Amino acid sequence: MSSPLPSSVLDLAPVVPVVVVEDAADAVPLARALVAGGLPAIEVTLRTPAALDAISAIAAEVPDAVVGAGTVITPEQADEAVAAGARFLVSPGWTDVLLEALRASGVPFLPGVSTTSEVVALLERGVREMKFFPAQAAGGTAYLKSLAGPLPQARFCPTGGIGIDSAPEYLALPNVACVGGSWMLPADAVAARDWERIEGLARTAAGLSAGARSR
Repeated sequence: MSSPLPSSVLDLAPVVPVVVVEDAADAVPLARALVAGGLPAIEVTLRTPAALDAISAIAAEVPDAVVGAGTVITPEQADEAVAAGARFLVSPGWTDVLLEALRASGVPFLPGVSTTSEVVALLERGVREMKFFPAQAAGGTAYLKSLAGPLPQARFCPTGGIGIDSAPEYLALPNVACVGGSWMLPADAVAARDWERIEGLARTAAGLSAGARSR
């Protein structure tokens, strides 16, 4: 039995791991390590041939995980991801065609934005929760802080270039609900299948919530 979704996928944890799975056999132990560390929302990016199989395996075998699909850029990918078991969808950007497919998917979604005009356009379409990408390159915390005044109704999950050192600065902003990142999944740990190390890094990331959000 899968864990229930809260009112928003943004509220599951302070950090959403962004996972690139090269070998589907790694998906389940990797997801278990992240969940054990306190990070239940897992974004598996559709950048590799193993991605859909990884989503299916996590959905079937890790009930406490809330697995989603990232790098969704076509309606077909949205359909395939949901069919595989994805419980939320994330895109790096959006068009009206893609937005229609995300809405039709029946699962929560985070369309990507990097400009004020894109944020306003989504708000016009009734979308309040968005991915801010690429976060560091698009202006980072200074840009998001400047959006909070005129557009307080927008909530963001910044992703792109964020690490353990910069994450607390993002999480301290009133319009940031969580951040996306992959620093808890170092390549050498994944290659060595060092799930214990990954669980420890995930636990540290999950612990960012209390300190970063005390304001």
